[in-house]
Amino acid sequence: MSRRWTARLALAAGVAAAAVPAVFAGLGSLVLMGVGWAGLVLTAAGGWWTLTHTGWIRVAAGTLVVTVPLAVLVLYAVAGLLWVVLVSLGLWALAVSAGRAALADDDTAPSVSQRSVSRAEHPFLIMNPLSGGGKVERFRLAERARAKGAEVVVLDRTGRQDVAELARRAVRGGADLLGVAGGDGTQALVAGVAAEHDIPFMVIGAGTRNHFAMDLGLDREDPSRCLEALDDGVELRVDLGHLRGGGPVGPSAERVFINNASFGVYAEVVRSPAYRDDKARTILEMLPDLLTHQSGAVLSVRAGSLVVEGPQAVLVSNNPYARGDSAGLGRRRRLDSGELGVLCVGVGNAAEATELLLRGGQGRGLTAATAREVVVDADAPVIPVGVDGEALTFPTPVRCRLAPGALRVRVPRHRPGVPRVAPPLDWRRVRALALTMGRVAAGRGTA
Repeated sequence: MSRRWTARLALAAGVAAAAVPAVFAGLGSLVLMGVGWAGLVLTAAGGWWTLTHTGWIRVAAGTLVVTVPLAVLVLYAVAGLLWVVLVSLGLWALAVSAGRAALADDDTAPSVSQRSVSRAEHPFLIMNPLSGGGKVERFRLAERARAKGAEVVVLDRTGRQDVAELARRAVRGGADLLGVAGGDGTQALVAGVAAEHDIPFMVIGAGTRNHFAMDLGLDREDPSRCLEALDDGVELRVDLGHLRGGGPVGPSAERVFINNASFGVYAEVVRSPAYRDDKARTILEMLPDLLTHQSGAVLSVRAGSLVVEGPQAVLVSNNPYARGDSAGLGRRRRLDSGELGVLCVGVGNAAEATELLLRGGQGRGLTAATAREVVVDADAPVIPVGVDGEALTFPTPVRCRLAPGALRVRVPRHRPGVPRVAPPLDWRRVRALALTMGRVAAGRGTA
């Protein structure tokens, strides 16, 4: 189906989704919509109270989150309108899906340019046996890499080895490619050394999540496929993030990041000793105090001409995440845009939290921007920072900048690829696409 007809399908389904309740429920459709919106608001408010309270209030709020949607469905069923709701929701889902499909070609991220390269003569790989629940051993990564001619160092299980120094020592010994099988934090440390010496860096997705590997299109389910880059690889040029803490005359600390640096609420959670063992429980236990009480430093963010005072959480990313992703959990559309992504979250009450939830990560509580440099300051001399998931501390102010094209990444020629990121739905663009293209096709307009 052409984009023109897909856009028309989206418009038709959207109109039908609104018309079905009015036609089949009559005046009851107003009550139907009112009950639905009230239930949605109560559910979102219950979610906020669950995050910001403990004890019996959290239990009651959790109960509200579960029972309100069920109560709304029961009311619809008693009124004989449940089928109307289901049909309307189905049509709306079709409208959204078709609308995004119609815009997909416009919003598909341009692929990073790649070039063919010769095989590395002295590849050096560092592997963490603890990452990803033991993927290095499970997939026999060290054995397979050595069979391809790579020198492999498997870290000990104490976690005390300096991987950056291992990488520098390897470069001094003649290594012409550095690679890591491990989490994003370890990847970032070695990537910084590779960029410093302008030699290729190879990613082996053996960590738990490996966001960087995901955005490079690598196979995270079978990390052994990443080793194909040793035999038949291509090279990508991607950006690399840098952090520097401290003023011009004060103490300083520097670090590179491949994904993001987080400040405020998220950085405090990552800093907790219990985070590594039980992430979900730690987050639930810490969020109430972090969201409702100013227990940490008061942040101030400057990104170009934008200034944000007092956000609860700040995420600075190596290239921006897709719109609507207020937590940096999804994909970045590009890794070579030359710009940092900035997300500042400041939610002070249930109303703002509800707006943020209902608008899909957009609302008064969220500020999103891009910039070449971001400065995060605070009313404290030192603040916690989560760098690619690692808990660190930096003297303030913390300056984040991007080095465009600084990292040469060696990847397999054939890899799963980065799926298209679903574009944000813009109904004005869908309508213009459906109508304007129709006129062009009929010879009544110009492209």
